[in-house]
Amino acid sequence: MAALSSCGGKKAKAVKYKSRPAFYALQEGSWRDYITLLHPPYTAWHLSYVVLGSAAASHVYLDRTAGVVLAFFLAVGLGAHALDEFHHRPLGTHIPNWCLLGITFASLTGALVIGVIATLTINLFTIPFLIFGVFSFFAYNLELWNGRFHSDLYFGLAWGAFPALTGYWVNSGNLTAQAFLVSLACLLLSLVQRTLSKHVKELRRKTTVIQGHIEFTDGRIESITTPYLLYIPEKALRFLSISLVLLASGWLVARLW
Repeated sequence: MAALSSCGGKKAKAVKYKSRPAFYALQEGSWRDYITLLHPPYTAWHLSYVVLGSAAASHVYLDRTAGVVLAFFLAVGLGAHALDEFHHRPLGTHIPNWCLLGITFASLTGALVIGVIATLTINLFTIPFLIFGVFSFFAYNLELWNGRFHSDLYFGLAWGAFPALTGYWVNSGNLTAQAFLVSLACLLLSLVQRTLSKHVKELRRKTTVIQGHIEFTDGRIESITTPYLLYIPEKALRFLSISLVLLASGWLVARLW
């Protein structure tokens, strides 16, 4: 972040800036594209909701929790991200379309197999979770019905509240007040993520020129650049993604031991 000397009284010039599509995106090409495709911080963040919901249940089954975490990793971490990349290439990877579709199909199939096993293991009321999950998978990522389900609120419901509710359900077989309270918290955390990430995505992917400066009371003049505007929201996203993983892990360990 370059600062301009206040003595000269010069204003910041327009600065062109080309950035990576995401702060966690690796250099384009080869195996690095597949790592970037996972959106590692966000995938870990949303899997944490599954663990938080599971740990809130009256009894925690480690095998069921592991199964639902794996199902969401396949559906969200792999499938949804591959479908999104196939749809409009937000990450700009060089992964072939046929490969993205293959990842989408294989991961969704794997998640459905786990869902069917859960239905047979728990009870038939698991089926609505499967239906909602498959519907959200396509409606959100393909922006069906003119993007009606690609809203902030639906993001919070589908990628925040739903994973937590599912984690709770597979461990308890019912839904209680505490399940909805934890899910509501996860919904709101997803909205925080959505708010911050939408801002940084626009700066990284849709901005070519940033112009202006900030004058402070102590006489400093700070250039307004893309890195300057990205610094705080992306730092918050990093801290939040790590803290959610630690919180979920700590809660699960406390419940098991």
